[in-house]
Amino acid sequence: MNRITAFWKKGKKALVPFVTAGFPRKSRTPEIVLALADSGAHMVELGIPFSDPLADGPTIQASSQVALENGVGLGDIFGMTEKIRTKSGIPLLLMGYYNPLLAYGLEKFGKDASNAGADGLVVPDLPPEEGEELSKVCRKHRLSLIYLIAPTTPPERVAKIDAASTDFCYCVSVTGVTGLRKNLSGDLKDFLLSVRMRTKKPFVVGFGISTPEQVRHVAPYSDGLVVGSALVKMFLQEKNGKAALRKACLLISRMTRRLNGTG
Repeated sequence: MNRITAFWKKGKKALVPFVTAGFPRKSRTPEIVLALADSGAHMVELGIPFSDPLADGPTIQASSQVALENGVGLGDIFGMTEKIRTKSGIPLLLMGYYNPLLAYGLEKFGKDASNAGADGLVVPDLPPEEGEELSKVCRKHRLSLIYLIAPTTPPERVAKIDAASTDFCYCVSVTGVTGLRKNLSGDLKDFLLSVRMRTKKPFVVGFGISTPEQVRHVAPYSDGLVVGSALVKMFLQEKNGKAALRKACLLISRMTRRLNGTG
């Protein structure tokens, strides 16, 4: 049983911040993840920078570009994961596109990710029909493999994605790329209720979650929420890294309270 499996057995909802590995600097990623964990995060997604993202909006793209310019590669990310793991047992998900994994070698990637202390993997551009090889690697190395469900996913396909995902699914709240949104789709509730009817595993919601109020509205219809662009934007706009981290931790703390119905 890995840490993700153990978390869901507690019956709690998850707040999952996204952190671009190596942004704003290589050395700061473990510090940022540990601070977010201390602020109430239940899991953390570590984004693997990639030069040709399909699902990332301008904010995440900008952070990935900085990380790539900082020379961040998969070996560096495994090192960051190891440092985090020495101080925290928070479940860690690596989120990245399929090409860098193939270039690294799937078996080597699975082994190195597991040995570093990662718990799972989200690959936005990999459908279940093409994921059997990676799925075998993940099972071998006890890594969760999470697939995405979009608003455009046919209802009959939702159950197949649920079955293919290891511990939970990732619901995309909107059709499009990641990014801050003032208002979420009015159809989101119906979409999530439809997903709930067709899934057996927990599912989290991401793409556009940026305020505690949005957390309050979406939480009753999901098992957790992912917040990414709202955090990354703080580090892009705030030149003082310590100040940006304080703002990010405050946001996570407020979102966690809303998720738990105490704030």
